Amino acid sequence: MLSCQTPQMNDKQLWVHLLAYNMVRLLMAQAASKAGVDPRGLSFKHTVQLWTEWTTRGLCQRLSVLIAQSKVGHRPGRIEPRMRKR
Repeated sequence: MLSCQTPQMNDKQLWVHLLAYNMVRLLMAQAASKAGVDPRGLSFKHTVQLWTEWTTRGLCQRLSVLIAQSKVGHRPGRIEPRMRKR
């Protein structure tokens, strides 16, 4: 849900969310590359939680190692439809 009141600020808020999403995906790709695993097998939610916790503490050295450790389970034939947002 967009919380801004003007169309210009809604545009800015949307672009910031897209930027943050792409930054998290970049972190996942870098961590997967270093660990030699498939980036699609890593958890997005876990990456966001680690990134938030580690950047507030200023400890970004081992972040990619920790991101690459949490993998999503094998889910054959699973289709995850997009959720309708407000």
